[in-house]
Amino acid sequence: MDCLVTGGAGFIGSNLVDALVARGDRVSVIDDLSTGKRANLDGALRAGARLHEVDVRDARAVAEVYAAARPEVVFHLAAQIDVRASVRDPAGDAVSNVQGTINVLEGARTHGARRVVNTSTGGGLYGDADLLPTPESYPIRPLAPYGQGKYAAEGYCGLYTRLHGLSTVSLRYGNVYGPRQDVHGEAGVVAIFCGHVISGRAPTIFGDGRQTRDWVDVSDVVAANLIAADSPETEPINIGHGQETSVLDLVSALRDVSDRELPEPAFESERPGEVRRSCLDVTRARDELGWQPRVQLRDGLATILAGLPGRP
Repeated sequence: MDCLVTGGAGFIGSNLVDALVARGDRVSVIDDLSTGKRANLDGALRAGARLHEVDVRDARAVAEVYAAARPEVVFHLAAQIDVRASVRDPAGDAVSNVQGTINVLEGARTHGARRVVNTSTGGGLYGDADLLPTPESYPIRPLAPYGQGKYAAEGYCGLYTRLHGLSTVSLRYGNVYGPRQDVHGEAGVVAIFCGHVISGRAPTIFGDGRQTRDWVDVSDVVAANLIAADSPETEPINIGHGQETSVLDLVSALRDVSDRELPEPAFESERPGEVRRSCLDVTRARDELGWQPRVQLRDGLATILAGLPGRP
């Protein structure tokens, strides 16, 4: 099968590309390499995947990739993912995450793709939900432009299904972690804290550390994407672990699985736009996709630590 993965040189995207290549699909990748890394695709490129250094905000360039690749299935992961950056520059966030999604959808419609699997967010949409775990039917109340933009992108996916008959589905991720997540810069807290374990530096916690997230391993997210590509489901689907874990509990879990000392964390003021508690109800994923998470947090953390540079 011919597949296109936008954001395919990134953390989640490159893991997905590897899975597609491993099962024998012909894979084209769109990534502008602003945050993604060519090195993440080394194995896939050697196996025949093709990388197009294209920004999804460039409609003409995206259309040219579609014309060359003629994908049957499109996995859309390219995005601006920094909540704080979206607060500083909401218009820029919208150009990347809304206009970029429109360009991907238009390319799929014009060039005959069968299915688009769109990447969305769980906690970023539901905000500080009163109901935990939070189902897809819960009111959408983002606390940052990032979540609002992702919701708009979901809306355009639904529009293209109704207006053009393009089959789409949006997967609302929890907090994804796993191998290849960058331990520098704007990375997930799991990756950052794992880097601190290796370096022996104290992690920084913004707020009191009792804020919670629903951490889900990237391998489980990849599996959900593969299943969703072959599903007829068009309503949004939560993809998480269905478990609420605090940042303090994350630190404790890291200490449990590491043979290195993790210093006591430093605390700073909480950051605007970030939710207090997040946990996704994954019942629909189980019932409609037959998917459920398999990797437990401590096992996933151990895998990351074992693969990091500096590990003895």
